[in-house]
Amino acid sequence: MPNRRGFFEVDVPIHDTANPALKGLHVFTGVADSPATVLRRAHEVYDAALAARTAGLEVPSRQPDGWGASGVRPGWELEWTAAKAGRWHNPLSCTRSDFAL
Repeated sequence: MPNRRGFFEVDVPIHDTANPALKGLHVFTGVADSPATVLRRAHEVYDAALAARTAGLEVPSRQPDGWGASGVRPGWELEWTAAKAGRWHNPLSCTRSDFAL
């Protein structure tokens, strides 16, 4: 069965290293053809953004496949082992079962 390209989301829990009680979620989105590609692309764009920020450079813009990492926060650590990936579902879509006007 061939893989189909689609738009995916990766949700990665984050915490402040100076105050671990402060927690959040970093969300990545982009096009991929497999779950392995989804996590790999999210990690790649994050690593590139962190390296740029650490070097005092501008964070790279969104890639042609939609992946990017614009909200890199110094002092916050991503918990990649707890990352969850899946197809992206538009929270504003009227096709959602819980959509209400």
